[in-house]
Amino acid sequence: MNNLNVSTTIMSDKVFRRLSGFIHGHCGIKMPPAKKQMLEGRLRKRLRALNVSSFESYCDYVFKTGAETELIHMIDAVTTNKTDFFREPAHFDYLLENILPELSRSMEKISVWSAGCSSGEEPYTIAMILSEFAQGNKINFSILATDISARVLEQARRAIYDHDRIEPVPIPFRKKYLLRGKDDQGLVRIKPELRSQVHFRRLNLMDAGFGMSGKMCLIFCRNVMIYFDRDTQEELLGKFCRQLVPGGYLFTGHSETIQGMDLPLVPFAPTIHKRV
Repeated sequence: MNNLNVSTTIMSDKVFRRLSGFIHGHCGIKMPPAKKQMLEGRLRKRLRALNVSSFESYCDYVFKTGAETELIHMIDAVTTNKTDFFREPAHFDYLLENILPELSRSMEKISVWSAGCSSGEEPYTIAMILSEFAQGNKINFSILATDISARVLEQARRAIYDHDRIEPVPIPFRKKYLLRGKDDQGLVRIKPELRSQVHFRRLNLMDAGFGMSGKMCLIFCRNVMIYFDRDTQEELLGKFCRQLVPGGYLFTGHSETIQGMDLPLVPFAPTIHKRV
């Protein structure tokens, strides 16, 4: 039983610099001094779980050989996972009405990557849109959904959501793609047919080449790069461009910009960019 009281344990500036430097180098997330209190608060849970009495001891443990599992837990603790079904809905209107008709004329298979998929709302939204389009068009498609957080990926694979989470889903889509729980607890689940169309994988966007062999027609990386500094953003966007087929599309968040970056992308619509 864990009897340690770590609620008053303070993280030294030295430990913060060591941890924040690693987090930035390992997964691109910028950790300025203003985030020290946030990091301290989130990692206290890990100190309790490990029965560790100080952040200094935790830091030593994290970086010792064989602590790879704790590195995963640490990254889970510091990542922010905010998402919704049909978030930034204009993107999905453009996808259904303009982009998919164009791609279906030139591509035998439409491959999609949801990068930074969090708990799964984005890739399942994409699956709904692609399924709708496929009903009137003979296309094959595949959806890869990745995140660095093992915790949110497990939630995404379960595909179970509170009823209030599915409010943005249009009612016809709810009837077609969602199942209500039988125990009246207000839970819904994505239908198996739609779940089977999304393949989840843990992936660090800082990995060289992403460990992928095939290229993508569509990449969604929305509201992820806001946590990176500009150099990291430009490096990541360059890797996305190399992963996109010519004529493919990159979707970014409305608070993210590629202006001033030397990239083979042209604007198609607000925060939608076409690979040239």
